[in-house]
Amino acid sequence: MVCVYIKFERALKRRKEVRGLRGEETTRRKSWFLSPSYLFQALKFAKMSKYQNKLKELNMAKIQMKNAIAELDGDEMTRILWKVIKEKLLEPFIDLNVEYYDLGLKTRDDSDDKITYEAAAAIKRLGVGVKCATITSNKARVEEYNLKQLTPSPNGIVRAELDGTVFRKPILVKNITPTVSCWKKPLILGRHAYGDVYKNCEMYVDGPGKAELVFTGKDGKEIRKTIMEMKGPGILQGMHNLDKSIESFARACLFYGLSEKVHVWFATKDTISKTYDGRFKEIFQRVYDTEFKAKFESAGIEYFYTLIDDAVARVMKHEGGILWACKNYDGDVMSDMVASASGSLAMMTSVLVSPDGVFEYEAAHGTVQRHYYRYLKGEKTSTNPVALIFAWTGALAKRGELDSTPQLVSFAHKLEEETLAVIEDGIMTGDLASLAEPKAKKVLNSWEFIDEIAARL
Repeated sequence: MVCVYIKFERALKRRKEVRGLRGEETTRRKSWFLSPSYLFQALKFAKMSKYQNKLKELNMAKIQMKNAIAELDGDEMTRILWKVIKEKLLEPFIDLNVEYYDLGLKTRDDSDDKITYEAAAAIKRLGVGVKCATITSNKARVEEYNLKQLTPSPNGIVRAELDGTVFRKPILVKNITPTVSCWKKPLILGRHAYGDVYKNCEMYVDGPGKAELVFTGKDGKEIRKTIMEMKGPGILQGMHNLDKSIESFARACLFYGLSEKVHVWFATKDTISKTYDGRFKEIFQRVYDTEFKAKFESAGIEYFYTLIDDAVARVMKHEGGILWACKNYDGDVMSDMVASASGSLAMMTSVLVSPDGVFEYEAAHGTVQRHYYRYLKGEKTSTNPVALIFAWTGALAKRGELDSTPQLVSFAHKLEEETLAVIEDGIMTGDLASLAEPKAKKVLNSWEFIDEIAARL
């Protein structure tokens, strides 16, 4: 009986802590003790105390992170799933160390994109970032979110600030056959992530006139070229790039190809854009000849240049296992094509690599707007979260690699392996179920799919 009373006293104390009981309630504990129902409660809360101690032990057993990752939250359906992934696949196993930045559309608009530049600075400072999918606004979004203005692409800002190259690689599974039957190996896309149309200047003119391209040097000297004698209303666009950024792009792609021991293809349209695209071709060739040619020959791999339309034709007949380097816009379009043809837009990794060795991991797809509207109606959608999961695993593995934390690296790899194992066991989301051979055993909603992965960790 004394033992029970001691347990009761301890449990009562715990009950007060857990439920926030006021001091005056403790004066009635003796009468409670005499009641069988309260005796039952005493034992229940004594058990709760043991449970909470167990939780403490488990928390201590979580993998520790030496340094933080910059976490950039996003929009719509991907934002919803981002939180679920953290809660079910990461936080039970890792003591997550992140610097959080909300890059949701409204937050960016409210801060005049200050938060986006702060996030980019954090990635540079910490060395590793992970980013959810975000909205780049158009006129419809301005009205929908009651924005002050059209907001620029947050990806464009981050990529420009890091001067990085985006590498995208399909996530292949055994039971999803690429629609391009000859693709046997992942086709890697290297996308220049600076300038071009993503850092453009646009203008609508409402009548005839002369459109000019003007450059004013520091010495005041002007260079002028006529773009077009406009005969009526129309649109104009100006864009730029920098030799330094193109050089960084070339080095990043050639270094990646060398490290992966894969052939590197580069393609532009220099027959039409003789100065702009021609400059890309020239710089890429110079960097290869002076810095990488001997290394490539020694590794038994090659660098190959061709026109963009020829590259597309060749890729459709190639087995894969190459790095296809593309200018910004070409890489944007072609990465989606490769992802979709390999299975799903949600089955592609994406990492931004800067010349300074800074890494930002993200999903290669958008915010899944259509599914988000269904979610707002109370539906649980079968949105594929794999690319979001792999954004986190990529960032965690890189953090562990840089910090010499092998446990973190191992966990990231295990999470990837178990994610793919779920799919290969015939358990998948709706986008993959329509492509799977043999047919899917179970088609799950996003929450069920994530739970299935969690159960295997």
